[in-house]
Amino acid sequence: MVLSFKILPLWLRYLVEKIIMISENSLKRFRETSRMYSDASIFMHEAIARKAGLTGADHKYLGLILQHKALTAGELSSLTGLTTGAVTGLVDRLEKMQLLKRQYTKEDRRKVIIVPLEANIMKLMQPLFQELQQKTTELITSFSEAEINIIEKYFSQATKIMKETTQNLNSDK
Repeated sequence: MVLSFKILPLWLRYLVEKIIMISENSLKRFRETSRMYSDASIFMHEAIARKAGLTGADHKYLGLILQHKALTAGELSSLTGLTTGAVTGLVDRLEKMQLLKRQYTKEDRRKVIIVPLEANIMKLMQPLFQELQQKTTELITSFSEAEINIIEKYFSQATKIMKETTQNLNSDK
């Protein structure tokens, strides 16, 4: 006996249609494109970092520090999964380049706040990102609002999954 697709509840029919639309081939192409994007991003950030006199990792950690405006070494360690010793080395290198400074709290001089020196960072990094920002702005404005929402949804949810995966991997130390 063959069941008619039309007798399925509407929500189930929608789900089945969605599954059929996402064929194995589509999923394979999407994953391949996503991997190529990830690889290109890593290689580009490595090249930018080299031009700036940084390692790729230091470049990305500097961006993270810049986003937070000020954070403790412990907070940076928690965010990145780096050991406190590795954070100290990172801060030493970036401080030597005058890209951040250490501030000691009045309440407890042992507590160090890491503060990015935004003007110095922008002076170093802005010329390296100028062309990229122009081209990506042109690309983004070529999409409709609906398309941008879909892309943003994917990146937001994929970022959440990657953060959860990173947290799980780091908690197994």
